[in-house]
Amino acid sequence: MVGDQDILEKGKPGVEKRQEGGVSRPRAGISDVLAGEAKGFVDHLSPHLPQELIGGSVPHVPGTEEEAVWNAASQACGTEKVHFCYTIEEGKVWYLACPSGSLASNPDSWCPVAAALPGNSEYWDKETVYLYEQEGLAAAMRWDPETGRVQVFLGASRTILPRVQSMDANFVTINPDVADIVPWKNRNLKTEQLSRATARMLLFSGMTVCLIAALVLVFSYVSVNMVERNLGKVKIATDKASTDLMINAYNAMQSDTIKHMVRIQEILDDLAKVDGTLVRYEVKGGSVEWEALLPPAFAQDYGTPQGLEKDGRVRIKANR
Repeated sequence: MVGDQDILEKGKPGVEKRQEGGVSRPRAGISDVLAGEAKGFVDHLSPHLPQELIGGSVPHVPGTEEEAVWNAASQACGTEKVHFCYTIEEGKVWYLACPSGSLASNPDSWCPVAAALPGNSEYWDKETVYLYEQEGLAAAMRWDPETGRVQVFLGASRTILPRVQSMDANFVTINPDVADIVPWKNRNLKTEQLSRATARMLLFSGMTVCLIAALVLVFSYVSVNMVERNLGKVKIATDKASTDLMINAYNAMQSDTIKHMVRIQEILDDLAKVDGTLVRYEVKGGSVEWEALLPPAFAQDYGTPQGLEKDGRVRIKANR
């Protein structure tokens, strides 16, 4: 295996860089907290090299990185159940992926080769070949100098290492103890976790609403039964309003119509005796004014003469 001494001979201060960067571990995210799985979150992932590992790149479209990587990895692996990780640099999304089935015996693990993706702790440049060996299996990641495409070589150490050493390039051996951990992503697991988080939040929201409603009902019951009600003033005001209403209704029903009809009939009877004619009967406020046509001989007896009409009778005006 290519060691640190070989790295220093190639002019790459790999050990110092890793010591400065330190080790970062994954932490529980918001979805883990909402789903109630933060306590069971595994942050100490063990390094593991899958037997099926692919790498590649796709154009970077902001907001669609995970969708693009999952689509490319699914087509390359021939299954939608894939684990993947990626970084973004120089307008491209660089990723590593493997079928989920290859992690059946190492579920809580990460691939140290991912630490050499552009932007991660073990990455130097695209002229460097990055190596990792574990349990007789070795992986090498490099960039093709002509096409710029990432290439991942995976196989037995005895076949991969001699092939890599024959390349005219600098070599860096990835040390998983000092490299920043890059956890795998799985779209199906994330979707199911979000579903659990949504169901849990709906449950808690419903319980909160029910609790608030129960508290409101209890408060209302206590208020109705414990607050002293003083209805004396209300009863007096209600009785007064009822009395006023009855009085107003009685006054509204009172009318002088019958009285004036009787008066008109009396006037007509008196005028009929002297060949007189009632021409106007008008009620103004509380007073009554009427006019009639009478023979001149009787005009002074009924009212004030107003003038002689064409038929020879006198128009008189009377007030009550």
